[in-house]
Amino acid sequence: MSSLILDALNVRVQGEGDKVLVFAHGVGTDQSAWQRILPFFTPYYRVILFDLVCAGSVNPDHFNFRRCTNLEAYVDDLLNILDTLGVDRCFYVGHSVSAMIGILASIRRPELFIKMILIGASPRFLNDEDYHGGFEQEEIESVFKAMEANYEAWVNGFAPLAVGADVPLAVREFTRTLFNMRPDITLFVSRTVFNSDLRGILGLVKVPCCIIQTSKDVSVPASVAEYLKNHLGGENTVETLRTEGHLPHLSAPAMLAPVIKRALSR
Repeated sequence: MSSLILDALNVRVQGEGDKVLVFAHGVGTDQSAWQRILPFFTPYYRVILFDLVCAGSVNPDHFNFRRCTNLEAYVDDLLNILDTLGVDRCFYVGHSVSAMIGILASIRRPELFIKMILIGASPRFLNDEDYHGGFEQEEIESVFKAMEANYEAWVNGFAPLAVGADVPLAVREFTRTLFNMRPDITLFVSRTVFNSDLRGILGLVKVPCCIIQTSKDVSVPASVAEYLKNHLGGENTVETLRTEGHLPHLSAPAMLAPVIKRALSR
């Protein structure tokens, strides 16, 4: 089982240094999303990269629909990777859904994580009475219908919106990794993520967190970053990047990297 997961999820270890730094990507990308961030960190850290089991770079036969009905399956994968590699302490950088996967992992195994860097994180995407997640149920349902009706058209419309900033290279890259995913897996995972609500467990997180948010993100309103800061149980800070979009590691790596570096050193 142990070495199988390293092969199945394309686990790679790069870089120098005694401290371990894990990078975990969001839905619609794979570990290649970090390629322009890595040079800032590999001289100083042992960097662990892997693909979520839903990523297009992973054999779709490994994706078990029954197993992946919530985020706990992804938490299991993350912890299995770290145990297999013999990691007992690490820093963790998670984008979007992987930020929440990291949060869940830190509740299970707080001793494993020194600090969490959460990029574009959201405990709940749907609006509620006293909570602005950014989406109404009807809006989400219309997105799912668009994905089912014509996946190619949906990807071509969604990728520029998600990237936000006018960075054609980032749009091309996000489009490529979205097209690598099997459409039924993308839809299933999107439903899982958009229907999840992790607000109730935030207070259990005792690991210090740095929440990184862009000034305008079509997927996550700025108020969500403040919500996380106020409800996560440890010491938390918020950093706002002066750029747009949900994928600053693709669209603004030179802006994002120093913020991550600063957060790691605090």
